[in-house]
Amino acid sequence: MLRDRTAVSRRALVRGLASAATALAAAGCAGMANGPNLGAAALANNPTVLVATTRRPVGGARAKPWFGTERSRRITLARATLIPPDDGRFSLSSIGLSNWSIASIEPVAQIDDLLGHPTGARDLLVYVHGFNQTFETAALDAARLSDGIRFAGDTMMFSWPSRASLLDYNYDRESAMWSRDALDQLLEDLLANPAVGRLNMVAHSVGTMLTMEALRQLYGKLGDYAADRIGAVVFASPDIDMDVFTASVQRIGPLAPKVTIITATDDRALAVSRWVNGSTTRVGAAEKAQLEKLGLRVIDASSQGWGILNHDLFLSNAGVRQAIRNAIGDYPRIGGFAPPGIQFGGSLAPPAGAQASPQADAN
Repeated sequence: MLRDRTAVSRRALVRGLASAATALAAAGCAGMANGPNLGAAALANNPTVLVATTRRPVGGARAKPWFGTERSRRITLARATLIPPDDGRFSLSSIGLSNWSIASIEPVAQIDDLLGHPTGARDLLVYVHGFNQTFETAALDAARLSDGIRFAGDTMMFSWPSRASLLDYNYDRESAMWSRDALDQLLEDLLANPAVGRLNMVAHSVGTMLTMEALRQLYGKLGDYAADRIGAVVFASPDIDMDVFTASVQRIGPLAPKVTIITATDDRALAVSRWVNGSTTRVGAAEKAQLEKLGLRVIDASSQGWGILNHDLFLSNAGVRQAIRNAIGDYPRIGGFAPPGIQFGGSLAPPAGAQASPQADAN
């Protein structure tokens, strides 16, 4: 959350340094990162992120920055073609110093044009970003998330008009809430489209507040139909007032058991948010027992980050990424598989005798 997200290179550099340290402590790393063979992500074969945004286009979205920080009166749909990191053995990406990049943006007129006309329905992952994000950093985070959890379906980003400035937290929060009707309508359109199978959502920070509001509206209109079509809902480091969140959970019916919360009591960004918001408890820094009473799945990732803020563990920590993968796969079920160190309703910790791998929480 409250950090400078304007320099992607800084993020890559710190990740690279952490990766180098990890290589020197392979045994410790193995304990956190090992899991089932998940196969290749869909982005490996088709490096494309679908885009829905309430940002105003810049220059017709023909060149960087494509979409700016101002609000648009209409939602724009587009297809972002990406350039993946070089995955060679001796490449920069092998030590975390390379990243995804945007090759081009192709605006489209409607949902059907965006999804295409496949022979069958494909699962969809919708990512909603948080505070202090440019369009570009949000798109690349969507790609990193999807690739990191080896998501096999299509990936979409919903981008609201953040000003991408540390000093504009209040503007960002208002812009996020202003975008809730657009996200609500987008989700309704996606659920009505035969090209969409199971719809999964991952939202981060302030984006979780926007997502919860949209889901509350959606369930109010569509009821159990929405709950049946939506798969996992993952709130990573949610920057929401605890009382507001509790009231919303009580209004989304059978969607609530599908919600997974990733928390960290040492999330320093949420500590700042709590101070800014009048010392109200933020959901992402709440005690897990408090959230479990609401009937939610909780992943406690406290003390798992090596970063200053510990706010973006859903991108930087292999164990947290595996927990998201498990949630989307509806794990753990009775008799289901959960790899060592992943405990719903518990803490995120390496198996006995192993050390936590150093993960860079650098965004």
